[in-house]
Amino acid sequence: METVNRLHPISEVAELLGVSKNDAYDLVRHGHIQALKLGRLKVSTFELDDFMKRSAGKDFSDLENVKELERW
Repeated sequence: METVNRLHPISEVAELLGVSKNDAYDLVRHGHIQALKLGRLKVSTFELDDFMKRSAGKDFSDLENVKELERW
């Protein structure tokens, strides 16, 4: 099935990622997610998919120092 690329407002990005709106804004502010501004900040479906792929196995507790998750 083909994924449709659309623009998601930050509130929707936060909901999709399971984080607060402030956390979603911080991910954009620190350059972990690329957004564009059309009235308000928006993130494409493709960017969200890419972020989730490249972020698997990473610890985002400190956005200025993202690390690999420690093995338990």
